[in-house]
Amino acid sequence: MRRAIATFIFRLWGWKVVGEVPKVRKAILVVAPHTSGWDFLVGVFSRAILGIKIQYIGKESLFKPPFGWLFRWLGGHPVNRVQRQNTVQFVVDLFNAHDDFFFALSPEGTREYTPQLKTGFYAIARGAQVPMVLVGFDYAKKEVQMNQPFYASGDREADFEHILGYFRTVKGRYPEKGIL
Repeated sequence: MRRAIATFIFRLWGWKVVGEVPKVRKAILVVAPHTSGWDFLVGVFSRAILGIKIQYIGKESLFKPPFGWLFRWLGGHPVNRVQRQNTVQFVVDLFNAHDDFFFALSPEGTREYTPQLKTGFYAIARGAQVPMVLVGFDYAKKEVQMNQPFYASGDREADFEHILGYFRTVKGRYPEKGIL
């Protein structure tokens, strides 16, 4: 029922999901560009349409009352961005604790403009030995685009060129805040 309602609302907004759920048990979904708070809703509706449980991390303040329960219920895990903590290892441990686990994060780490991608998602993929699935939120086409899974090769420069090449064609809600 949730899938039908999410699909109806998404279509009403003019959006669609392009691509399929990867045929793997674990993956890190690299979602970009992240330029708006609306990206969260696009992600929640996409997840319902695809019918998969996807976890994520968010700044700790989101998980406080009155809405903290909602973010946890939606698969969120709080991280304290003020205190230094090993977020990469935290997420690797989450992967290791589950037989089936999909985890989404934005490689920019913020909705604001960043000149380059952060590298934590890549370190997580390598540490957990899981594939990355590139997911574009394209506001120009009103599409959530899912790419095929790929594993980090160890050649970070080549892998990042592949990742950036994919996202170069995806336009966020506020393109001027995008990574490219």
